[in-house]
Amino acid sequence: MKVTALKQARNKTRVNIYLDGKFGLSLPKILAARLSIGQVLDEAALDRLKGDGEVESAYERALHFLGPRPRSEAEIRKRLAAAEVPEAAVAAVLARLAQAGLVDDQAFANYWVDNRTTFRPRSKRLLRVELRQKGLGDEAVRSALAAVDDAGAAYTVARQRAGRLANLEHLEFRRKLGAFLARRGFDYDTVEPVVERIWKELHEAAES
Repeated sequence: MKVTALKQARNKTRVNIYLDGKFGLSLPKILAARLSIGQVLDEAALDRLKGDGEVESAYERALHFLGPRPRSEAEIRKRLAAAEVPEAAVAAVLARLAQAGLVDDQAFANYWVDNRTTFRPRSKRLLRVELRQKGLGDEAVRSALAAVDDAGAAYTVARQRAGRLANLEHLEFRRKLGAFLARRGFDYDTVEPVVERIWKELHEAAES
């Protein structure tokens, strides 16, 4: 089959390839640049181009998915599978992303825990559940959670919330702040002393 035309597709990142005067396939520009008018392709070369095109398109899709925040390997695999990307192309994309340093489950686990600790503190138990849901393995989860301090996290989030509850009576204050911390995954043994500490600090500040 002879390449008879190379035409810009509606998608500006792709080129339509015409073979023997008829539309043959669409390829990303980076792959279409390998071709020239008059070039002859056999079936094996055409199959390689199609496979490379699938990988390149899937790679671009993965990069777009990575735009807002880092992702775990399992998240990327799931997104590509949902787009019906062939497994061989998925594997090739993941290998390419790993080589470029764009997918690293340990780095992702560390990022997730650091982000939560900074902006939305929660218990180690709840963080473990979230990391598991992201498809992370035992070692990555264990390493990322090693430095998490439940008491410190509970105190941080309780201080953020306590101002709204400062005018409540002691029992109601304990009930509402305790329930709030429980929803963040903290157990009773962590919640109880933190709530009492916050109550004491609020009232000592008011008295002074």
